[in-house]
Amino acid sequence: MALRPFLHLGDNVYKCVFTFVQLKPKIYVAQKYAQIRNFSKLRDKTRLSKNFQKHKNGHVVKIWKPLTFTVMFSGATFIGAVIWEYESIRERTHRMIRNYRQWGIHRTGWRREIEVWWNSLSEGEKIFFPICFLNVIVFLSWHVPAFRVTMNRYFCSNPASSVLCWPLLLSTFSHFSVLHLMANMYVLYNFSTIAVKKLGKEQFVALYLTSGVVASFSSYLYKVMIGLQNPSLGASGAVMGILGYVCTEFPNTYLSIIFLPMIKFTASTAIKTMMGVDTLGCLLRWQRLDHAAHLGGVIFGIFWQVWGNANIWQKREPVLMFWHQLRDQSKSR
Repeated sequence: MALRPFLHLGDNVYKCVFTFVQLKPKIYVAQKYAQIRNFSKLRDKTRLSKNFQKHKNGHVVKIWKPLTFTVMFSGATFIGAVIWEYESIRERTHRMIRNYRQWGIHRTGWRREIEVWWNSLSEGEKIFFPICFLNVIVFLSWHVPAFRVTMNRYFCSNPASSVLCWPLLLSTFSHFSVLHLMANMYVLYNFSTIAVKKLGKEQFVALYLTSGVVASFSSYLYKVMIGLQNPSLGASGAVMGILGYVCTEFPNTYLSIIFLPMIKFTASTAIKTMMGVDTLGCLLRWQRLDHAAHLGGVIFGIFWQVWGNANIWQKREPVLMFWHQLRDQSKSR
């Protein structure tokens, strides 16, 4: 009877040890599973973090190169326009026009007819027709199967492309649809004369090219931000830059629609309406038209009328003096 409590105690210890031995592997496995699960979560978070950082850095790289190209091309374009203006004045001041007229008198046949036709054009038309000719050449190139790979690489602005910079410019001369080409050239023709008369041919060309590149970059940036990889092409952004300048410079001029000439509205109303539609298109992610490019082009045109013309172009004298001295130094050598 005296040993019975010890026997019960021994039974209880045995049961506890046996139970612990049975549960220990389960507890160990559960702990290891929890550790593995936590490690997997940490690894996944690390992987996501690395992927996000890589994705973010990729976007920075994709944006940095086109941005640098846009800024450098814009500056180089306006400097080139200033030099072009200088050379034009120099030629008119000296002997080039007189020699050209004397040489043209002896021409006959179709060359003479082309010369007479060219001289009858306004300054705006003399700028419009070369731009239109380049657009037509690029349009025809799209329909040559052997050129298709080159056209897709260099004449379309696309974040997924391996070439990021030059398409910002070349895509502004690129049209795949004849209707798209005709619409852009029609608008450019109607606004080029008044714009060239106000700006001069050199500043007009600089504004047109820069508006196109800024518009392409705006479209590119918008696509990178929302994750689109659709190609863009067309002169719409460059044309919208000229349109934005003219409508801001002459806000009370009345405009009309080609198929509805009876409906008239002011230039100010037209540009505000177009900007409102393009802004709505960007917010709602409409993809029928490149609304981001339209906005980028028209905003740059307005910027040039409000600030750029007075603070950049009108203060171009240092560039003119530098080029004049550089020419004189090269001549003296």
